[in-house]
Amino acid sequence: MSSSIRRREFLKRAGWGAAAAAWPGLFSRCRPAEAKPNIIFFLADDLGYGELGCYGQRKISTPHIDSLAAEGIRFTQHYSGSPVCAPSRCTLLTGKDTGHSYIRDNDEMGERGDVWHDLSLEGQRPLLPEAVTIGALLKDAGYMTGAVGKWGLGGPGTSGHPNNQGFDFWYGYLCQRLAHNYYPSYLWRNNSKEILEGNEYYFPHQRFPQDKKPDDRSAYSAYGGKVYSSDRITEEALDFISGHRSRPFFLYLAFTIPHAALQVPEDSLREYEGVFPETPYLGDKGYLPHPTPRAAYAAMVSRMDRSIGQVMDLLDSLGIDRNTLVFFSSDNGPTYNGGTDSEFFHSAGPLRGLKGSLYEGGVRVPLVARWPGRIKPNTTSAHLSAFWDVLPTLTELLGMAPPPDSTGVSFLPTLLGRPGQQKEHEYLYWEYQGKQALRMGKWKAIRTVADGEWELYNLDGDIAETRNLAAEKPGLIKETAEAMAAARTESELFPLVRQKGGG
Repeated sequence: MSSSIRRREFLKRAGWGAAAAAWPGLFSRCRPAEAKPNIIFFLADDLGYGELGCYGQRKISTPHIDSLAAEGIRFTQHYSGSPVCAPSRCTLLTGKDTGHSYIRDNDEMGERGDVWHDLSLEGQRPLLPEAVTIGALLKDAGYMTGAVGKWGLGGPGTSGHPNNQGFDFWYGYLCQRLAHNYYPSYLWRNNSKEILEGNEYYFPHQRFPQDKKPDDRSAYSAYGGKVYSSDRITEEALDFISGHRSRPFFLYLAFTIPHAALQVPEDSLREYEGVFPETPYLGDKGYLPHPTPRAAYAAMVSRMDRSIGQVMDLLDSLGIDRNTLVFFSSDNGPTYNGGTDSEFFHSAGPLRGLKGSLYEGGVRVPLVARWPGRIKPNTTSAHLSAFWDVLPTLTELLGMAPPPDSTGVSFLPTLLGRPGQQKEHEYLYWEYQGKQALRMGKWKAIRTVADGEWELYNLDGDIAETRNLAAEKPGLIKETAEAMAAARTESELFPLVRQKGGG
């Protein structure tokens, strides 16, 4: 049974009725091809709310992303789908929050043996065959669809493979674990491995050898290679754009930067060497050692920014810049391991918490969007939005109906400067490893399910979540608890409290 047929049957069961029977001609109401903009969604990996110049960063240079914000709109209250990678990407691509999505954790699919040392075990829990993704929707609307970078939603030969989820072209890492090394021995081109000559496999989590001196730069050469994966991923993105410039295309460019390990080519590293105080990172908190970890981290972010500049330059040279809607965001908050130093870089800005946390620092992320002639330059929006809103935003843009089980709210009116037409969320909901969080207006509630502990913050006056008002607002806690109960569907895969030792 083809993936389109599976999706059609799923939509019938979900209540789309006669409209679903017309799949794949479901979207006959789409605007004509000449009116369809190209769409690019840049996604960083573990980039914090405060790590871009346009969001207050002062130590790391991001001129190209800052230009996107200056020439478009910058959101100040946008949220990722989850505080970790895979479930966040699932919400982005399917338009469903973690109360309803199939993937709610970085799930290695149970007992699979030693997933870190058995190279035959590649990929995480896959999206189901009936999943309806942005890729599938835009492909059926006449777009050429491409995904490059890091996937994390299904390994080789599974229903979650990008080619089985609406993407005509795929290049990059299917498995999140293998993406912990920027010099892999291979990447995937659709369903085939592409060997990267000069890159030899080595384990991506190891300590600096005890018989070497930390100040010996040559001792770190073992953690490199000839082909930097992020550069190859960027090259494939440029080729995809060039090859499909004559028809509408959608490109999902999911960088692995700045996720650890700390690895970056010397030409980028030189920009920051000697700029910051440094202590060699010896791999004691996982990932790979590096002699100048702060310089490496900053250089990685700037190299990603450079790649985005290359894409924007190409759009301009091809004459398709004004007909391309570009987004930039991050899959969750900044990390805490692998030699990274989120405190030094003020990576979460004024927010509390890091990756893995349901505090603001774990889930509030940058979002900028640029579309010349349609999005007013140098604008800022405090509209409350999240990853699961992207799918309905794009379907509204194209005159399409989103899947009926989407929990998102289109923010197209905000993009186009029509605030009077913007619908608002009743609430935003997250769940992760035994905790729930809910944003309702100015209020943010966090519940630890196992012990029933509540936290409540007024983000209007306490963006850093320092004053827990739960004891003072029992009525609001009751209302929030009812909303949390209504905000999720039960999942045997991801119960709120796991039976074996919790999350």
